[in-house]
Amino acid sequence: MKKIDVTEAIFAIKKEKNLSWESIAKATGMTDVWITSACLGMNSCSEDVADKLVSFLGLPAEAKSVLMEYPTKTWDQAIPQDPLIYRLYEVVGVYGPTLKEVIQEKFGDGIMSAIDFSMTVDKEENPKGDRVILTLNGKFLPYKSW
Repeated sequence: MKKIDVTEAIFAIKKEKNLSWESIAKATGMTDVWITSACLGMNSCSEDVADKLVSFLGLPAEAKSVLMEYPTKTWDQAIPQDPLIYRLYEVVGVYGPTLKEVIQEKFGDGIMSAIDFSMTVDKEENPKGDRVILTLNGKFLPYKSW
């Protein structure tokens, strides 16, 4: 099996069993954001998490090793067409330089890690329209001089 085969199998089982990412996360002991990313092939599962995922979803045994493979974290560099993904792309395009300025003013010259990192997606009910709350939590990594 290849990563795409495992991802397609997961989506088919998720639909067939009417599962949510939250229920899959709970069964594996991971967060909904992280397990979704792993199921999409962008993170590698530990053996324990891969075992739980294979068992919970009823995936073929060979899916375990695929889920444990180290990913190549690449994405299509073209402007995304999906409206939700495009809006995130737009937020980074519009506010990226602002975030860079504010982060560097507060922390110094460096970057936010996407390795020592967590992310949550929450919902806030609001009479003017429900709100999406994205929390990106990454370790600050200063640039070094040598």
